[in-house]
Amino acid sequence: MFKRVSVIAILVVSIFASCEDKKTSKENNSENTSKAVKNSTKNEDSVKSEVDSAKIKKEQAKALTEKDTAFPIPQEKLIPFLMEYGKKNPENKVRITTSFGSFEVTLYRDTPLHRANFIMLIKNDYFDNTYFHRVAPNFVIQGGNSDNASTNIKRHDIGDYLIPNELDAGHRHVRGAFSAAKYAEQNTSKASSPFEFFVVLNPNGAHHLDDEHTVYGYVSKGMDVVDEISKVKTGQSEWPIDNIEMQVEIIE
Repeated sequence: MFKRVSVIAILVVSIFASCEDKKTSKENNSENTSKAVKNSTKNEDSVKSEVDSAKIKKEQAKALTEKDTAFPIPQEKLIPFLMEYGKKNPENKVRITTSFGSFEVTLYRDTPLHRANFIMLIKNDYFDNTYFHRVAPNFVIQGGNSDNASTNIKRHDIGDYLIPNELDAGHRHVRGAFSAAKYAEQNTSKASSPFEFFVVLNPNGAHHLDDEHTVYGYVSKGMDVVDEISKVKTGQSEWPIDNIEMQVEIIE
């Protein structure tokens, strides 16, 4: 499966663009909504605020790095690290809880890098204080980011890496598909963001994303909750007016 993972996947680690987890403002979120799942962003003032806050809240980061001494994960060691982590942590069912209720996701075992990474993030409490920060009706809901300083700190401490695509598994963007957002600019290897995910809403799917984003799971229970989330009011950037916080836990 990993024969197609090329040196390109390693080189893209420093690239920041659209279809991943956005690190700057919500302004870029409205661009090409119906055609791509973009990396979430925060505005310049927010970034500056986070940098300042990071200096004050550095103690919060220690709690994360103490959970897994492999952090930060360097790109060149990512594949063997995740493969080994996956062997030791075989779980593939998770529950995502919001104020609208909870839904369950089953992660595919034939996308081992993405599955292992998601399980690792849950076990290291990454998703605490993150939101469903993008809602595009009849398209996707996207989660895994926030405008909290603690989220930026966690990302920095976990590592600035990209996950090689696992498109060979052949999973498609049908309704309920659980897929990885990614950077778009110069990302010729279609590597995934380690932090942000999205769920497809449209009954007909979002097949223009096939062979562009790695689908690594599906909503196995509670799609009605996903539909309720998709009805919230948003700003121009598709960021909900009222933050939709999430709690993510492993079922089995």
